[in-house]
Amino acid sequence: MTFPKNIFNSHSKSDGDFFLGIRNILGFKPKNLIYYKKAFLHRSMNQKDAQGNPMNYERLEFLGDSMLGTIISRHLYNVVPEGDEGYLTKMRSKIVSREHLNELGKDLNLIGFVESRIPKSHFGENIHGNVFEALIGAIYLDRGHAYCEKFIQKRVIEPYVDIEQLEGKVISYKSLVIEWCQKQKKAFDYSVYEDTGKDELKHFAVKLSIGGSVVAKARATSKKKAEERASKRAFFALQDKME
Repeated sequence: MTFPKNIFNSHSKSDGDFFLGIRNILGFKPKNLIYYKKAFLHRSMNQKDAQGNPMNYERLEFLGDSMLGTIISRHLYNVVPEGDEGYLTKMRSKIVSREHLNELGKDLNLIGFVESRIPKSHFGENIHGNVFEALIGAIYLDRGHAYCEKFIQKRVIEPYVDIEQLEGKVISYKSLVIEWCQKQKKAFDYSVYEDTGKDELKHFAVKLSIGGSVVAKARATSKKKAEERASKRAFFALQDKME
């Protein structure tokens, strides 16, 4: 999707295409396209408003994150009356995890609407979840809380929120591994070693040692992701013991 040069003051065919694309995703008509255009505007475009403030999706992302958390919290409060605070917090974390939000953004192909001077192939994985949250922020400003809740109900809760499945979903394999090691009084260590891969993007290679022995290795575009992948491999390698 390509916008005209001045994307906030245009009534061209691309506006009509954008309107139809957004309406199909929302399931209702947007009133003010400006909010939605801003929800897909990357900071690399260097757009500013009349007061000289930067315009991009990041502030809408902040707002959308808050709205999503509030609406999911209310849903869990209503459907799981026996759940205590700790349980509800854990379940909400599983629903609004970065991994899950990225999946939602991909399912809706939101990256196709992003306007940026950076090639989309260079974006990190989190761009999908970021613009999904920004879209929720745009809905709230454009149509209010009721429509925001309607969208989240349709796109998040109905297709993805299954309480029984969520109860068994692992948020962080690293947390599971660390918790198990601490209970078993086993020493553990995540260490970065030389990555010999030839990928265009820089990768980190991590090995996980438990009790002095290397049990898993992994590589990824960030140290955090590499540690999580190594932890997942360690979990399945030691699953019988951990369970």
